[in-house]
Amino acid sequence: MYKNYNMNQITLPLETEILIPDNDISKAVHTLVDSMPEDVFNGFRQSQGASLQSSYHPKMMLKILLCAYSQSAFSGRKIEALLQGG
Repeated sequence: MYKNYNMNQITLPLETEILIPDNDISKAVHTLVDSMPEDVFNGFRQSQGASLQSSYHPKMMLKILLCAYSQSAFSGRKIEALLQGG
């Protein structure tokens, strides 16, 4: 239904998790969103349309928004720049 979304993937170098400090806001956001029950996100499921396989998981999108808001990025362009590393 959604694009492959796996925060525990091992295709990236394993030391990337070590590079992120334990007190980083992204880890807190990740833990918070992952602790939410899956049925909270059921309202975002689509039953028809072309975007059935091209949607991003709502948990991932919520994590992006919360991390961006914590960095005072509220516009789509600023959020995109943060996602691209800028």
